[in-house]
Amino acid sequence: MRHNKKFNHLGRTASHRSAMLSNIACSLIKHKRITTTVAKAKALKKFVEPLITKSKEDTTNSRRVVFSNLQDKFAVTELFKEISVKVANRPGGYTRIIKTGHRLGDNAEMCFIELVDYNENMAKTVAKKTTRTRRSKKATTAPVAETQAEEAKAE
Repeated sequence: MRHNKKFNHLGRTASHRSAMLSNIACSLIKHKRITTTVAKAKALKKFVEPLITKSKEDTTNSRRVVFSNLQDKFAVTELFKEISVKVANRPGGYTRIIKTGHRLGDNAEMCFIELVDYNENMAKTVAKKTTRTRRSKKATTAPVAETQAEEAKAE
């Protein structure tokens, strides 16, 4: 039975799981994008998003709380100096999981997990929105040919 099983234990003891999540979170903060399994990425998302929210308020207490979870001075300063500034107006959803397929050795489902505001390529594709029409190609090319003919007459 799965009574009161609220999170994925990832096949590890509690101390191993917390140390692993802390290390993966530090790597995510330093590199802004990491490759891992989908199960670890989902567990990491629940672990790191509250820390990023906590970093928006730069107080001694919030720094101590974040440091107690991460145990890495460089990651804490990076989080409070750079990342918190970029996500200041975002109400949540600081990370994105992009599935990449299966690992060759054990067929584990792999993915990227990245900080949303640090992927410029994804921001460009979201900003550029295309509209789709149901017109046939002949209908769309005919007005273009007419406008070119009118321009030629005008010259």
